[in-house]
Amino acid sequence: MTRPSTVPDAGRGDAVAGPPESGSATASRRASRSRPGRRRALAVFLTPALTLFLLLVVAPIAVASYASLYKWNGFGLPQNHVGLDNYTRAFADQVFRGDLWRGFVLIVLSLAVQLPAALGLAMLLNQPLKGRSLYRLVFFAPYVLSEVTTAVLFTLVFSPNRGLGDVISRWLGAEAGAVFADPDTVLYAVFLVVSWKYFGLYLILFLAARQGIPKELHEAAVTDGADAWKAFRHVTLPLLGPTIRIAVFLSVIGTIQLFDMVWVLTGGGPIHASETMAVTMFQYGFRRFEVGYASAISIVMFVLSLAFALVYQRFVLRRDTEGALTVQGDQR
Repeated sequence: MTRPSTVPDAGRGDAVAGPPESGSATASRRASRSRPGRRRALAVFLTPALTLFLLLVVAPIAVASYASLYKWNGFGLPQNHVGLDNYTRAFADQVFRGDLWRGFVLIVLSLAVQLPAALGLAMLLNQPLKGRSLYRLVFFAPYVLSEVTTAVLFTLVFSPNRGLGDVISRWLGAEAGAVFADPDTVLYAVFLVVSWKYFGLYLILFLAARQGIPKELHEAAVTDGADAWKAFRHVTLPLLGPTIRIAVFLSVIGTIQLFDMVWVLTGGGPIHASETMAVTMFQYGFRRFEVGYASAISIVMFVLSLAFALVYQRFVLRRDTEGALTVQGDQR
């Protein structure tokens, strides 16, 4: 008896398997299938944000740019076209040039005093101190208050003959109510209030960044013979670099746009000694109804902020953003 043959009959129509499909071809086919879905998802999630951005950012900038070319009081349509005269007037105005100088002084004070003090206190509160959670809360609490509330509070603190701050200043030899009334001290008093308000924000940023540094790095530095200062200088400070750079960026941009606290505290006085660009813009736009000139000032503020942001991004934050993009690409 013969055994049945195991060779498949070609007449049965059995398909002959071809070469296996490459993984790259399969991946490209899946990617091409998923592209329409990704595009729809991007459209759904980006449309509301782009709509708000166009309405609340791009449109006001376009309107202000257009209005800055006219001598306009804000009523009706702009008709008296003056070209760049509003910008020429701004840079020829002694008050506006003073605004630029006062903004520069506040920026220097913030970078030289506020941020280093916040960094130093953050390093202190990172130590195992008794009640350090309470200290963190106390320092961060002022940031929760609004700018107007903070300004009203310090108006009461330095109220002539009644406020605690005014009493202390008189003990130090100043006249009653002289803190916000003296042109020589009012800008520093404004800086004190601004620092009290935002000190806690930078403190928490630095503290969070410090706690994100692995302990093994400091232990290795100590093992190699580094003292506390050398460990901070060569280990902690470089690793805090991205956070410090972000804090500098926030401080500069916030100072350029400073308005509400100055307006409530001093209104820009006395004799423009504490006035900022935003306060000058408000004065001309909503008090004197010179909307065209106020729009020119707002565009100057926008250009200064944008120029600083682009330059800072290009030369300072470039390494940080490139590192973040590299990490995201590796995670994908």
